[in-house]
Amino acid sequence: MTAPTTAATTRPASGGPRARYRRRTTGRRARTVAAAAGFLAPSLVLLLGFWIGPMVGTAWVSLQDWNLIGVPAFVGLDNYTELLGDAEFHAALGHTLAYLAGYLPLVLVCGLAVALLLDAKLPAMTLYRAIFFLPVISSWVAVSLLWKWLLNPADGLVNRILGAVGVAGPGWWTDPDWAMPSVVLASVWKDVGFVAVILLAGLQAIPRDLLEAAALDGAGWWRRLRSITLPMLSPSLFFVTVISLINGFQVFDQVWVMTEGGPGGASSVVVEQIVSYAFSYGRVGYASAMSMVLFAVILLVTLVQLRLQRRWVHYE
Repeated sequence: MTAPTTAATTRPASGGPRARYRRRTTGRRARTVAAAAGFLAPSLVLLLGFWIGPMVGTAWVSLQDWNLIGVPAFVGLDNYTELLGDAEFHAALGHTLAYLAGYLPLVLVCGLAVALLLDAKLPAMTLYRAIFFLPVISSWVAVSLLWKWLLNPADGLVNRILGAVGVAGPGWWTDPDWAMPSVVLASVWKDVGFVAVILLAGLQAIPRDLLEAAALDGAGWWRRLRSITLPMLSPSLFFVTVISLINGFQVFDQVWVMTEGGPGGASSVVVEQIVSYAFSYGRVGYASAMSMVLFAVILLVTLVQLRLQRRWVHYE
């Protein structure tokens, strides 16, 4: 009898076609990853250096008692405990929310109105778009000084116009009841161009044939706006809402220039309190604790917005 023959399993040599293909694929993948890392490196350095690093540093300083000169002394959560009973901080947070309540609806509605106007087929539309965007690229100091002059209770242009029609103008930034509305007006005037440009881009992405078909079916302007334009514009509206909310919580420049938080603290906001405690009172640790609380509030509101957007934002 002859012994059964066993077929030996043949394996490709280490230098075979498959091995060479794997080496080439691995090499290409490594070069792709290296190229991607090279392109991402500057952004990562900026992210670490100007966002994550300062945030971690602020969190550390918020646990210290420090005046920027001496040696920091660790105090744990004492700064946060003090914040819980700080009436000035609570008032500043309330003023910030009041500012948002006036600023956010106005800037969104006015921005949408300007975007709809700029989307119309009118002569010299490019010039109008540039005019509406000019305040956006202007500095906050220049805009605030302009509006401080316009709203000057004594000889400001606004009160002169009101006086010409027999209306007594208010005290604006010198009146505790009108100081925050004055800041809101200046902020809306500056930011409405940014909102309009973003919404205009969204409007121009809506298919024109869809709007024309709705018009042929008898849908009026309001019906087309409510049933077609706004739903298809919802991603852009969501974006400007989140950005405007974040900017609103960080309001500072216009308050500092126009009212300095007055009169009598009527327009004091959170960031103004942070700057005052850090650089006027030398309580950097306490100011850092305020910053972390403000960051937590902004993060919470943004997460709520991201959650709620599922109900009204349409991406298709």
